Amino acid sequence: MKSVRPTVFNPAQLYLLDVFSDIKTDNELLEIKKLISDYYAKKLDGMLDEMWKSGELDQKRLDEIDQMDLHQWLREKKDAENAV
Repeated sequence: MKSVRPTVFNPAQLYLLDVFSDIKTDNELLEIKKLISDYYAKKLDGMLDEMWKSGELDQKRLDEIDQMDLHQWLREKKDAENAV
């Protein structure tokens, strides 16, 4: 049986819990979800732009990724991390 540990929230999680406690409607929740999604999409775009500029990412690599089974790749990566 797994031991049960109390959850310790970091400052960001505490802040978000406080903000989310004020959400009263489904529409407000959807707006918050969109804000968070847009934030991470913008961050990812910036990272990809930097990878493209550095040459770490190019059309050849994008074509390779397009042919990959990303679900399988992620499962294998997770399994390898858990094996360590």
